Amino acid sequence: MSLDPGALNLAWCQRLVAGFVAAGVGDAVISPGSRSTPLALALLRAPGLRVRVVVDERAAAFFALGLAKAGGRPVVVVATSGSAPANWFPAVVEASQGRVPLILIAADRPPELQACGANQTIDQTRLFGSHVRASHALGVPEAGFDPAWLHRLAAQVVEESGWPLAGPVFLNQPLREPLLPAIDPPAPAALPPVAIDHGTTLPSPSTVAALAATLSRRPGAIVCGEMPPTPEFAPALAALAERLDCPVLAEPLSGVRFGPHDRSRLLVRYEGWLHNSAFTGRHRPAWVLRFGAFPVTRTLQAFAGSGESCIAVDPAPGWRDPPHRVDRLLRADPAALCATLAAQPLVAAAPSWRQAFAAADEAAQALLPSPAAGEAALLPALLAALPAACPLFVGNSMLVRDLDAFGGSGPQTRHCFGNRGVSGIDGNLSTALGIAAAAGRVVALVGDLTCQHDLGGLAAARGLDAVIVVCNNGGGGIFEYLPQAGLAEFQRGWLTPQDIDFAAAAKTFGLGYGRPTTPAAVAAAVGAALAAGGPTLLEVPIDRQASVAQRQSWLAAIKAASIPAP
Repeated sequence: MSLDPGALNLAWCQRLVAGFVAAGVGDAVISPGSRSTPLALALLRAPGLRVRVVVDERAAAFFALGLAKAGGRPVVVVATSGSAPANWFPAVVEASQGRVPLILIAADRPPELQACGANQTIDQTRLFGSHVRASHALGVPEAGFDPAWLHRLAAQVVEESGWPLAGPVFLNQPLREPLLPAIDPPAPAALPPVAIDHGTTLPSPSTVAALAATLSRRPGAIVCGEMPPTPEFAPALAALAERLDCPVLAEPLSGVRFGPHDRSRLLVRYEGWLHNSAFTGRHRPAWVLRFGAFPVTRTLQAFAGSGESCIAVDPAPGWRDPPHRVDRLLRADPAALCATLAAQPLVAAAPSWRQAFAAADEAAQALLPSPAAGEAALLPALLAALPAACPLFVGNSMLVRDLDAFGGSGPQTRHCFGNRGVSGIDGNLSTALGIAAAAGRVVALVGDLTCQHDLGGLAAARGLDAVIVVCNNGGGGIFEYLPQAGLAEFQRGWLTPQDIDFAAAAKTFGLGYGRPTTPAAVAAAVGAALAAGGPTLLEVPIDRQASVAQRQSWLAAIKAASIPAP
């Protein structure tokens, strides 16, 4: 018996969604709309799928980004036609550059309503251009369609979103009215998943042996940028660093700073001593072995490109080398490569090499102002207050740099997240809330402008255990460190202080609110909010000028310091 058009729409969408579930998708985010009704209904009725409704499409896409970051699997995002999917664009760009898997499905008008002035209709097929890994312009549901085709198309899309380079995939789905069936069709029978195995990527034995020869007996360093959290990498890296007896300069987003692995060769105050040109001039590495994304700060960026040989390890396509210094690129699984290298007959450099870097780290630590104020005091107190395995999302601009400089290290497993793909301040709250939905809770540390930029995202906080700590320093504090600070128009055009009532914003969206004014009070408030459960916004006033002066004083002292030989 043939299906009526509405039943055909639903049957088609149910088969597509069932294919995504069979391929391992566990989460979806919907923004309400009319044309997308068959897609939304199929998602809402799909067994084994967690579906969240976020009204604002921009916030929904960033929420899905957070889910995918924390969960490590692609998340389906659905919206109606017209300007709705255009609101995804900032999150699409972030997912593309940040290598986060998303599956974006936009409903559309059928061909007969295209290019004729129909309401809520634009050319959606080329909406995201080169920022998606693949784009599929589907046809309208057809009677007698082959369920096996949709099943395998879903598996293909999941594969495209995750390998070889994770990122967003776009599907444009035109649908004819009527959108709903007169009588619901039966739920589709389950089909078995399509098995896909990528294996572990490693270079050839001869390449590994050549790399071992390059590293052996020569002074070098390991640099780690942002990486997806995996339990295998940090201990494998620590074992390799022990064999080479080399310093490890690892950013907080690398997953190496925190955990029970050996951290004895880990340096955490490099943002200080890398400003000491006398030290860095005497200690140029023969090699730098880099894992993960290119570093955040300019000082570590410069160090990563300072080796006589600069080696990058990246399992996915893409060329991440802004200073154009890489002379060896290995497409390899980072943990597997570390383990394979550690099994080679490596010979460490002279012990004095690593000891000199350890002395530099100790000197930078000793020169930290005491008592510390501002972010230098807030970050350690906040990290100490977090329960084991509680994820921390850190906003862009200065706070991710403050976490790098002042966050230190520790034995508890700690997953630190950020949106460093294109480093925007848009969508940070929504991303953090997506992480809370995936991981069970989150603490987010963001600036006042970052919070203002995504206030609408707070609507998704209901029912989540999320503590949002807003450092209110009266505007764009990062510009205090840039040449724009010397302009007469600085405050109006760059600092842009706002007058935001964060207490009113928290009340509007049903969040608890507090205004702790000291690091100890912040730690206590975060602990209490996590224990109570639910969403809370904590506004922390920061004296921006005092914070800037303290940081500049620290760096000036390090620049002038004579770092003793070990």
